[in-house]
Amino acid sequence: MDLLSDVLQQAGLQRRLLDLRHLPAATALRFPCERSMGFHVVTQGRVWVHTPGAAEPLALAAGDIAFMARGCVHVLATVPQLHGLQPQPITGTWGGAAAPGGAGPEAASVISGAYQLWHTPLHPLFAELPEWFVLTAAEMPRLGPLALAASMLADEAGRAHDGAASLGSDVLVHGLLDVLFVHLLRELVARRGGAGSGWSQAVRDAAIHRAVALLQADVARPWTLELLAQEAGLSRTALAEKFRDAMGETPLAHLRTLRLQKAMLLLGEPRRKLDEVARAVGYQDAFGFSKAFKRAVGVSPGEFRRRDAAERASPWRWGASATGT
Repeated sequence: MDLLSDVLQQAGLQRRLLDLRHLPAATALRFPCERSMGFHVVTQGRVWVHTPGAAEPLALAAGDIAFMARGCVHVLATVPQLHGLQPQPITGTWGGAAAPGGAGPEAASVISGAYQLWHTPLHPLFAELPEWFVLTAAEMPRLGPLALAASMLADEAGRAHDGAASLGSDVLVHGLLDVLFVHLLRELVARRGGAGSGWSQAVRDAAIHRAVALLQADVARPWTLELLAQEAGLSRTALAEKFRDAMGETPLAHLRTLRLQKAMLLLGEPRRKLDEVARAVGYQDAFGFSKAFKRAVGVSPGEFRRRDAAERASPWRWGASATGT
């Protein structure tokens, strides 16, 4: 099983390309991305990312990528200090309103993309990632996948933005956005997996990797520690200790998180009956599922479904298809 692909699918990610933008001097854009992961790729000039609570903004030069793993309202500006500069809210998405400014030699150019995670609890992978991560052009091999994906995305988006799009441009742009996103996640997982504990470190252990994959593949199965240990090729005690040391939680606690995530995804589908959702996430009936769901989330599945439907009217609740990655 490809664990990362499965995690992305189960998270119900919604993709939005926030366009290629050319920013003239003294320009600031406000990105309301409270429940998102995403990135900014600088293709020309210099920009600064102003984030809540940070002592200094993140400085980015051409070729640099800033990856946001914790959604927040932030400002992208062509100046290191705002000094009363009023940020403009971003308008339009890919194919929508034109981006501000022109692509003059003094302008900064940035491609932005976001992947929305609307509900909690987060999968442990997302929860362990740093709030912001900057990958500089100097850190990326010129012919490496990250640099090539960023370059191809910039080229295709630039031609489309200038009215010179070729056949299949939209498919290519969104496909390259997904390629870049997954490669950034790979880079973060690789760096996180080198030290400490957490999902990134845990899946490097063959037995824990197998245990995690088994749980992800079939959350509806009536798992017990004994059954999981048997299929992972460990004793009950060894699995419990290794899993807790690596993941920071027990196997069954991790299973509860996976079940909640899938349940919230399924509850967003109005035609799904509560009994059907319950069985899909390992409960024999709607009553037992409702009780467990309310204990974990704080509201009943029915109330969650009503709130979820109401929140879909929010301009920042996206209705696009899942990434498909």
